[in-house]
Amino acid sequence: MKILVTGGAGFIGSHLVDRLVQEGHEVVVVDNLSTGKRKNLNRAASFYKLDIQSSRMERVFRNERPLLVMHLAAQMDVRRSVEDPIFDAQANILGTLNLLEQAVRHGTRKVIFASSGGAIYGEQEIFPAPESHPTRPLSPYGISKLTGEQYLAYYERVSGIQYVSLRYGNVYGPRQDPEGEAGVVAIFTQKMLNGEQPVINGNGRQTRDFVFVEDVVEAHLAVMGKEVQGVYNVGTGQEITINDLFRLLADLANPGCKELHGPAKKGEQIRSVVDPGKLRHELGWEPRTPLREGLRKTVEFFRSKKA
Repeated sequence: MKILVTGGAGFIGSHLVDRLVQEGHEVVVVDNLSTGKRKNLNRAASFYKLDIQSSRMERVFRNERPLLVMHLAAQMDVRRSVEDPIFDAQANILGTLNLLEQAVRHGTRKVIFASSGGAIYGEQEIFPAPESHPTRPLSPYGISKLTGEQYLAYYERVSGIQYVSLRYGNVYGPRQDPEGEAGVVAIFTQKMLNGEQPVINGNGRQTRDFVFVEDVVEAHLAVMGKEVQGVYNVGTGQEITINDLFRLLADLANPGCKELHGPAKKGEQIRSVVDPGKLRHELGWEPRTPLREGLRKTVEFFRSKKA
């Protein structure tokens, strides 16, 4: 099958492209390389250096005619969305809308959308949060992801294109960018390995649902070939405090690293954990990587980059 992956040079997208190529699919990557890296690109995939907001996306769809689109390209930094909500909306809402218009016009059958469990639900009432949980985003990023989901549902109603929204927990693993504001596992790991001092935002008692990138890739494969659509959580259903995450990473990367706390950040929720039961019950997917094992693989990746 010909599959277009937006953001295919990024952290999650590049792992997904590798797996799709391994499975024998013909893969086309669109990435503007603003956060994605050329070194992450799979050589077997066709590549367009392009922003998803560009009018030139029409040419990509006309030339390639993908049957399936996996849309991962995004402005993904919650804090940047708070500081610059217009930039966030341009990338995540207008970019997604441009992509959907082209998909409908050029015969794409299905779109799989990388959404966000934590950012969409806001402060939770139920732990872990099922897909039916009220959506009360605390950040422009959460609003833009929820808007993307609603546009997908709209296009399904008016054009018949299938869609799946995968609401990720906090994805971590090799290739995650340690230089940005998002991606606490990568940020902590690199600082610890470099002998620098990581800073925990706030009191560190905020919780997150950390899911390993390889498990997220398998969730995409689980929904791509089936006649399913709608919204699915992709997480572990287990939460851990940032303080406890810090201690696990310190044990693996830099034993004795001190815990230093800084100011809390705006737009970040206190507890976040999603219920992956729907995906497990309907398609048999479940996370297979225990947190400590995933963290070990991540630390080894960053350690090998230093060597």
